[in-house]
Amino acid sequence: MSRRPHHFILELVLVVLCITLAVLAPGFFSAENALNVLRNISMQGIIALGMTMVIVAGEIDLSVGSAVAFAGCWTAYLTGTFTGTLGWPPAVAVPVAIGLAAITGFLLGSLTGFIRMRFRVPSFITTLALMTGLSGAAELITNGFPLTPFPEWYNALGGGYLAGVPVPALVLLCVFLASSFVMNHTVFGRSVYAVGGNEEAARLSGIPVGRTKTTVLAVTATLAAVAGVLQSSEIMSGTATTAKGWELDIIAAVIIGGTSLSGGSGSVRGTMVGVMFLGVIINGMTLLNVNEYWQHVVRGILILTAVLLNRAHVTQEAFREAAA
Repeated sequence: MSRRPHHFILELVLVVLCITLAVLAPGFFSAENALNVLRNISMQGIIALGMTMVIVAGEIDLSVGSAVAFAGCWTAYLTGTFTGTLGWPPAVAVPVAIGLAAITGFLLGSLTGFIRMRFRVPSFITTLALMTGLSGAAELITNGFPLTPFPEWYNALGGGYLAGVPVPALVLLCVFLASSFVMNHTVFGRSVYAVGGNEEAARLSGIPVGRTKTTVLAVTATLAAVAGVLQSSEIMSGTATTAKGWELDIIAAVIIGGTSLSGGSGSVRGTMVGVMFLGVIINGMTLLNVNEYWQHVVRGILILTAVLLNRAHVTQEAFREAAA
């Protein structure tokens, strides 16, 4: 739970990067660009905070990108059904559709946890299957075309501002504060770290391992559904092709933020730094007109570097424990 040394290094690099981009990229430090970066990182950041808990608990979730697309399409489909077929007013139909999308996400995450613990199927396999299934379900719901049943005011959720700040950024802040409190100041948070650090020891200590892992998977799936709603609000449609590859960027942000892939250590604060770092890198490369293919190369190098730093820290800790 303690902050790792490379967190400080990453924060220093982030500051240096911002200063460098301010010099090289005209408009980087403009208020408009800052708000644009905030909006761009918010939806993936919301999910990354949940993914931090999943990885700290020793699991992984590859389905979050497809879950975002599915949640947006499901919300659009339900809204269209409620307003078109049932004749509900949009003021009622939209909130109910959003609520059902969030509940669906929670149930899917709970199902993933149940399969993981009941049948001992690795979460990598379970969520990979769910990723494929949700992608197909989104295509079936939309029949391959965007669904656009939303009223104009719906755009305020994903595309609007509150006190000059993008609404998704405020949602990200709320999720960050809540997840930080849970992971640092609650019994459940300590249980997540214990389960990821040594599952058998946690079980012998009376910690409900299955319930803990199922809960973090359910929470992350719910956050993915929330991000899907915000995404559908921003583009004003349910589109099956949105959020492709998000799961890789989200996991990358968590790893860059210092969370150990082997579980047991990491922090939501580190993840926030990782999310901002990736967001600034992508925004800077876009402003500098860096070729899109090179952008992917740079992101790959960043992920590999973060993993190597992670492994070096783990090895160093192991040597210290052996010496003690």
